[in-house]
Amino acid sequence: MKVNTQSVNFNADKKLIDFIQKRMDKLDLFYDKVIKSDVFLKVENTSEKENKIFEARVSVPGDSFVVKKQCKSFEEGADAAVSSLERQLKKRKEKLRTYL
Repeated sequence: MKVNTQSVNFNADKKLIDFIQKRMDKLDLFYDKVIKSDVFLKVENTSEKENKIFEARVSVPGDSFVVKKQCKSFEEGADAAVSSLERQLKKRKEKLRTYL
């Protein structure tokens, strides 16, 4: 799956981008019709520890899913977002099965 990663107000290192690619590739196991995904990494300028925002938009035929997670690290946000997307994609797959 094509994962387009954009980091806002900072430069993401190769290790983080590879980690995100690996996590997002797992979504293909649950729903094989994923077209592409856009990932946005943002750092809020606050004193709070949970200042990293991980936002993912996954495009499937006829629809798209958006998940936004705010965590202490981008890795934690990626894990949380992927598990949420996993649930949504499984639900969509079940709905499509009932119509067939």
